[in-house]
Amino acid sequence: MAEAERIIGTPDTPEAAGAEPEHSDGSTTDTGDAGNMAERPRGRRRIAVLFGVAAFAYALDLISKMIVVAKLEHQPPIEIIGDWLKFEAIRNAGAAFGFGEAFTVIFTVIAAAVIVVIARLARKLYSLPWAIALGLLLGGALGNLTDRIFRSPGVFKGAVVDFIAPKHFAVFNLADSAIVCGGILIVLLSFRGLDPDGTVHKD
Repeated sequence: MAEAERIIGTPDTPEAAGAEPEHSDGSTTDTGDAGNMAERPRGRRRIAVLFGVAAFAYALDLISKMIVVAKLEHQPPIEIIGDWLKFEAIRNAGAAFGFGEAFTVIFTVIAAAVIVVIARLARKLYSLPWAIALGLLLGGALGNLTDRIFRSPGVFKGAVVDFIAPKHFAVFNLADSAIVCGGILIVLLSFRGLDPDGTVHKD
């Protein structure tokens, strides 16, 4: 009978039947840790995307501002598309797009708070679209915060370098663009019911 079972393949042990192996004390092996281990690489990949997007946006903003300060400041505007789009270097002490110049320190504190919140949220980040959105926000916030800390007239009061000047619109920079794009993407993701942890909910 034992030989017949071996040939047919009938399991004669709990392990062969797919049951959880028992320890000497009667307890079973917990397979929950294996599931958690499978989830962790996915979370790390999303964090890498967040900081990769942030680094790219920050570097692009920083390099563009260095070029603008070196080549365009105190120079006539450069027409890109006639009067509709120009490159014109200005110093902005306010928020994005030139708003609120009297509250430079407040905007600096807000930018720093946004960076801290995004860094804390990254620990629970499992959604690729959210990683991209938060990366854009983080890169943009870091770009303008760097100006406020290191540029004149002083620490936490520095004026942001703006240079993209569309017709009939405020002058802005690439950091402002990253912040706006990240904000729009977050709104769209929220409307779709997608959370940063990757879960989808329906109202």
